[in-house]
Amino acid sequence: MQALTPVSLKQDSDLCRILVADDQQDVTLALSLLLKDEGFDVHCVDSPAAVLKALRASTFDIALIDLNYSRDTTSGKEGLVLLDQIHEQDPALRVVVMTAWGSVELAVSALRRGAADFVEKPWDNSRLLSILRSQRELRSVLQEQRRSRAAGHRQVEDAVDQLVSRAPAMLRVIDAISRVAPADASVLITGENGTGKTQIARQIHLLSSRNMGPFVQVNMGGLASGVFESEMFGHVKGAFTDARGERVGRIEMAHGGTLFLDEIANMPMDQQVKLLHVIETGQFEPVGASRSRVSDIRLITATNADLKKAVANGTFRKDLYFRLNTVELKLPTLVERGEDIESLALYFLSRHGAHYKRPELQLADEAKQALFEYTWPGNIRELNHVIERAVLLAGSPVIGVADLRLEDSGEVADDSEQPTTLEEVEKAFIESTIRKHRGSVVQAAKALGLSRSAMYRRMEKHGIGQKC
Repeated sequence: MQALTPVSLKQDSDLCRILVADDQQDVTLALSLLLKDEGFDVHCVDSPAAVLKALRASTFDIALIDLNYSRDTTSGKEGLVLLDQIHEQDPALRVVVMTAWGSVELAVSALRRGAADFVEKPWDNSRLLSILRSQRELRSVLQEQRRSRAAGHRQVEDAVDQLVSRAPAMLRVIDAISRVAPADASVLITGENGTGKTQIARQIHLLSSRNMGPFVQVNMGGLASGVFESEMFGHVKGAFTDARGERVGRIEMAHGGTLFLDEIANMPMDQQVKLLHVIETGQFEPVGASRSRVSDIRLITATNADLKKAVANGTFRKDLYFRLNTVELKLPTLVERGEDIESLALYFLSRHGAHYKRPELQLADEAKQALFEYTWPGNIRELNHVIERAVLLAGSPVIGVADLRLEDSGEVADDSEQPTTLEEVEKAFIESTIRKHRGSVVQAAKALGLSRSAMYRRMEKHGIGQKC
């Protein structure tokens, strides 16, 4: 095949340059028209070889590549190989993959190999443009980060790679994150328990100009009034009876970075006044100190409560609420992200399968359907727990509905003799592995990828005898 005539070869620094690869000329033409109107500088090619040649000849901000090029090929192998070659040539290039023969498994394979996101053909224009806008913003942020903080660029990219979704409700959040993260504005993250508020806060930090600074997390619901000032502001030696030395508070620890206050709705009114003073002035006084100190922080807060209702009820200060929610990110429940359930489950399966030395495990189609139909009261956290438990307890390479034990999730299980906590599951898994190897701890440790000493520590922790 011959490479298609490029739509544009100009090196305009104000335009985002995108490399489009597809073997169908009508597809590249349609994408060219769409993306040019959006302000992209588009260059089109029709084969993997032409992609690599274009990358050697010029630089691009984003690549949008098909996963199949040979006639009657639907496996996506060509595209996955090309993805690896692209990252060898330009590790920083943001790659979005597309395929008319897409499956969740194929898409997840591409994501694991470094793709930033994926779209299915025929594509939805609004979704495609939303993905590319987000990648354009994130690419810009990453370029600035690499120029000033080359040593930390891998950590930042890892955070960006996690911002992947197919669900419209989550795509809106991702788009907002790409816009908010580079700024220093206060962010309020709301959503049910288990929706990933802490993870989103960390990603905002890692995508900000403060990513090389500290990320300090404080559970506001766990701070008693008597220790609030000491924990948050610190204290000097002799400030009170037990103050035998100086202590640095969380606000000072977060200087130059991000302070994340979780469960902010649980904060008593007297503590709210003190926090408001810090936000308004940037100053604080350690307990017992005679002079104020200054801390440069970016503030992110989170709650699963309705702060507007708390303000109306008089349990949360209105002025503090307005200070916290310069931008509010409301995270959808897992049920509202139904399109993401299977891909998240496969991601957790890959991660836990590798950790527990069971990479061969797969999800049966019936298990995937059961995951989709479940109500997920614990959201993403519960899904992660369910998959980890299934990895530990599955008796065959294919995880079925029974292995998921969804009846034990969300509510307390009726069958107390079945392991439900991760501690119990780990114990049961170690015992079954020892039995499988006829009582040989050495062989069981090897199968689990543990050293002999690590194996014995776990056995002691769980009270496991050498003969199981």
